[in-house]
Amino acid sequence: MQASPLLRAEGLVTHLFTDSGRVRAVDGVSLEVRAGEAVALVGESGCGKSMTALSLMRLVRPPGRILEGVVEFEGTPLLPLSDAEMRRLRGGRLAMIFQDPMTYLNPLMRVGAQIVEAIVLHQKVSAQAARTIALEALERVRIPAAATVLDYFPHQLSGGMRQRVLIAMAISSRPSLLIADEPTTALDVTVQAQIMQLLAEVRRALGSALLLITHDFGLVAEYCDRVYVMYAGQIVEEGSVFDVFERPRHPYTRALLRSTLGPDKRVASFTTIEGQPPSLIAPPRGCRFHPRCPEAMARCASESPPRFGLGVGVAARCWLHAGDAPAGREVAHG
Repeated sequence: MQASPLLRAEGLVTHLFTDSGRVRAVDGVSLEVRAGEAVALVGESGCGKSMTALSLMRLVRPPGRILEGVVEFEGTPLLPLSDAEMRRLRGGRLAMIFQDPMTYLNPLMRVGAQIVEAIVLHQKVSAQAARTIALEALERVRIPAAATVLDYFPHQLSGGMRQRVLIAMAISSRPSLLIADEPTTALDVTVQAQIMQLLAEVRRALGSALLLITHDFGLVAEYCDRVYVMYAGQIVEEGSVFDVFERPRHPYTRALLRSTLGPDKRVASFTTIEGQPPSLIAPPRGCRFHPRCPEAMARCASESPPRFGLGVGVAARCWLHAGDAPAGREVAHG
């Protein structure tokens, strides 16, 4: 019997209540991450990936609100927890690495003090012991002259070094799950590769699971075991990286892969996805991808497809598979 997932979300709904209307950023998302595995949540900008990550961490702020669904971590339901209980959990067994270090590092505090503060909160050790742990964490992420960097302010570090500090802070309490939200977005290509390799090494050393939020299929192919593809607030496909790359089941996934650089980073021409991503205030009726889909059928414009199970760990939200789903495997979410 398969062990329970480390992280499980079922029917997660998070909307933003703005002056322009209700933004359906996360609309019935279901996913899971098992112990020790690396899972990607991939999709184009604005599809709801980062809001999903914030929802899993209970970091959604007004005008956003988690409206319904289940989020469980290590068997504990997170949505009913008090803010104080969530603060004790975040940064401990469950940690997040954000895409913009300068937004999440306090510019008025030295790097070491910020890491020490997190360690003292979650490990209940003395400040002196916490500083030793902080130094070890900085050394683990290969920051040169780590003892000196402890006394630096964030603005004294490069973008790549600031991202390493965030990773050090996240791993200082040896989390069982790391959520990394576009951790290489603001970095140049060489530093991107270094950060991702570092994350992979740290994850293996600690035995941590990883949920990688990204739009880069190259990173998914190199570093992840399974992948969820997101479009307009919904998961439209899921499967192992091999399944999704070798036999994509959803037209959106196929279009994304056609518009992505090959493994050698060269391409004769890109195949673009026609049209524009839909408004999440007034998403299209039926399948949200149908206005841009070259394989759309009449029912796609009027009926929202359920999640069709297409094998062990493989599913797609597409009417093309209405006749392919094994008996008892068709499930609707959201």
